[in-house]
Amino acid sequence: MSTISNHRVGAIVLAAGRSTRMGEAKQLLRLGDSSVLGKTLESVCAAGVDDVILVLGSSAQTIRQQLPISGIGGLKVVVNQDYEQGMASSLREGLSALDPQTDAALIVLADQPFVRPETLDRIIDRHRGSNAQIVIPLYKGFRGNPVLLDRSVFPEVMALDGDVGCRAIFGTHLEGIVKVEVDDVGILLDIDNKDDYERLRRFAQSAEDEWAFIEAANREARAIPVLEDTGVEDPSRGDELIVVGREQIAMALVKLGQLLKFTVTVVDPLLEVSALPPGVRLLKTLDFSVLPEKPGRYVVVASRGKFDEEAIEQALQVQSAYVGLVANKKRAQEILHSLERGGASPEKLATVRAPAGLTIGADTPEEIALSIAAEIVSRHAETRRKQVRKTLRPIEPGNP
Repeated sequence: MSTISNHRVGAIVLAAGRSTRMGEAKQLLRLGDSSVLGKTLESVCAAGVDDVILVLGSSAQTIRQQLPISGIGGLKVVVNQDYEQGMASSLREGLSALDPQTDAALIVLADQPFVRPETLDRIIDRHRGSNAQIVIPLYKGFRGNPVLLDRSVFPEVMALDGDVGCRAIFGTHLEGIVKVEVDDVGILLDIDNKDDYERLRRFAQSAEDEWAFIEAANREARAIPVLEDTGVEDPSRGDELIVVGREQIAMALVKLGQLLKFTVTVVDPLLEVSALPPGVRLLKTLDFSVLPEKPGRYVVVASRGKFDEEAIEQALQVQSAYVGLVANKKRAQEILHSLERGGASPEKLATVRAPAGLTIGADTPEEIALSIAAEIVSRHAETRRKQVRKTLRPIEPGNP
């Protein structure tokens, strides 16, 4: 670990992906008067980093031709020839290109153009003032990017293989992870598909300056009450279904939950009430303690890996009747092992259904949602039967 006086931090900008879900190089998509990658580089170069390594791969020649990266001072461009092997190969290229005296590295995703330079500086400052091996930013309890890695974990990251990122080593460094709250929704904003891009593009086009969108988003989030109610008559009564996430499976579960007469709450930092069916509540902070007490609380985490661990921790803290995780078996086991190493008791983790849902051969998002809803109904019925048995007292001889 370096001392404060000679603390040296580099930034690795990962831009080697093929953008298969976009159908074109998302690094070059226009945002206002710049591009996605252009804005990302502007932010990184404006922060207090000593080196910036840009890792290209797919479309490397096109990006070089269309972006004025040669004129950016302190920027070093490397090309990952093995980009098809996945993110791990890009991480190796980036770490190998850092100055040997580098004490830590910010791992920056090229498709997150709205992260503020001040946020990067705050992450760096937290590392400088601590013994952290990994620094992770949070926005209202939701984990985001970029993350910062101390050089002590570089060898482990270099040893990764396949399409995995540095998160793969988090589970073995739980005591070395420091989480820092930031007032910057940009750490959650990325571009995975065309809908994401169109939303961000509209924001960028209507902005008066390059950070107006971030300021507007932050002001809006502060103005909205912690819990938005869109028509539930009495949210303190009945059983509650909490759905974490906004993808197809999550939205299908929301509809099924309403049909089954649950009070439904969606937890997501970026979703708007207008996108939800009437009567569904929205929680925009990852803190279940603000929710009204419920006799039965059923939680399904369907955030596609973004907030899985934190959401399950919250669910276990509020004594949920059911906790289900939407993930494949390998990812589900990784999350459970990580939570156990973080101090969660094996007894509590044993109650988590991971992967969630009954085995019915489900394939589509709607079918998967149905399998989870069926499992919840089964658990709900079992709970009712236990409650009924508790209320029935055996009739002793001689008593009416």
